[in-house]
Amino acid sequence: MRNHPCPAPRRRPERRRGSRLLLVLFATLLSACGLVSGSAMSDTVLPGPKAGYQGRPLTGAQLTVTSKEFTEQIVLGQMMGIVFEAAGAKVIDKTSIQGSIGAREAVKSGTADAAYEYTGTGWITYLGHTKPIVDPRKQWEAVRAEDRKNGIVWLPASRLNNTYALALNSANYKKLAVRDLSDVAALSHKNPGAVTMCVENEFATRNDGLPGMARAYGMNVPSANIRKMTGGVVYTETEKGTCAFGEVFTTDGRIKAMHLHVLADDKHFFPNYNVAPEINAEALKKYPAMAEVLAPVTKALDNTVAQELNRKVDVDGEDPHEVAKNWLIQEGFIKEG
Repeated sequence: MRNHPCPAPRRRPERRRGSRLLLVLFATLLSACGLVSGSAMSDTVLPGPKAGYQGRPLTGAQLTVTSKEFTEQIVLGQMMGIVFEAAGAKVIDKTSIQGSIGAREAVKSGTADAAYEYTGTGWITYLGHTKPIVDPRKQWEAVRAEDRKNGIVWLPASRLNNTYALALNSANYKKLAVRDLSDVAALSHKNPGAVTMCVENEFATRNDGLPGMARAYGMNVPSANIRKMTGGVVYTETEKGTCAFGEVFTTDGRIKAMHLHVLADDKHFFPNYNVAPEINAEALKKYPAMAEVLAPVTKALDNTVAQELNRKVDVDGEDPHEVAKNWLIQEGFIKEG
């Protein structure tokens, strides 16, 4: 099984490059990419004062949770498993699966019962659409409606929106006085030399990356002003001011740690990637209490929370499970048993 060509680990989710062909390929490789085993979670936890439900409604259930392999997904997967434990379920941990499609196929096939997923990934990568929906709720509604045929139920989405953005360090934020991408476009015509960008190689060439953003906002950014590099380097170079602007993901913990300022996408060019519970329909039918158990936790998630939790793992080196558990206790969703 080890000889199958599993996809290489990445920190960020596969977003718009997915295709139905890839879905078939990954389904074939499913058992070779981390879904052959899982371990039982063993937290001694109970519902907290803000759990939002009575008793332990998942007593007797055995549920498997999964996630992709990058920090935010691992934390969310742990979070989901721990609240299920608090509600009385026995939980199998199959989080940190390489690539996006492995976790998706696990939920779809019933190998796993639930995961946190992004609406934009569902709409574009899994359901094959090319045009995102601007309104976040309508995006979620469209994904929820279309994914029913795949045996997947999307529970209400959070405000956590892990999408693309441009950011700059404090000195440039003050010096250039830009607050949104329209300001960057105006600056690019007024003073083209001031608009330098550090971006990932992929972002530099994708129509839903830099080229599309430049067209949508009418930016004038000469190719000489664009420096291409790997994702992690983009953050450090932006912090140093090597480039005035850097491409970032809006929930990355390094934004806060490096005191970067994220600019508003005032024309809503970038797709919405709001996170929501993605549940196997048969599992939810058998254990409908999963919805009420997850509801208050999902409602509390936003970009600020995600940045802080991601920072604890990526910058401070803390364990994702402990980060998730401590936040759930802090927010009153669970308590030590």
